[in-house]
Amino acid sequence: MSQVFSTSPTAPAAVAHFAARLAFETDVSDVHSDLEARIAGLVVVDSRGDVAWRQGHLPGAVHLPTGEIAARATEVVPAGSTVVTYCWGPGCNGATRAALEFARLGYPVKEMIGGYEYWIREGLPVQTATGLVRRPADTLTAPGPGISCDC
Repeated sequence: MSQVFSTSPTAPAAVAHFAARLAFETDVSDVHSDLEARIAGLVVVDSRGDVAWRQGHLPGAVHLPTGEIAARATEVVPAGSTVVTYCWGPGCNGATRAALEFARLGYPVKEMIGGYEYWIREGLPVQTATGLVRRPADTLTAPGPGISCDC
């Protein structure tokens, strides 16, 4: 018996499932593009702790650890903003917990899948105390020079 076909991926259910995921998730490439374009009303929140923030973070992100969101969100995130949360990476659910806290406060919110790890692995810039740094893109996660995934 097929493991793939053991449950039926019916079209209406699949449409609802994938539309819901896209409503609440975004990826590092789209976040980078919107930050570069300075899209109004977008606030990217790094939900990691102080030590992690000081190691490096997305340029333009604000630092608001998950445990502080309920108490400090209104002082850090302007009303009417859409929030994108991120944490370490796909093995960490910190961004999910942070997104839940923002949702409980009534903010429109998305989680950046891949987190900080995939931001770095795609060769995107990281803000550190010494300035912007970039590591070479990991060819397992990002196309090489001149190649676009066109997704």
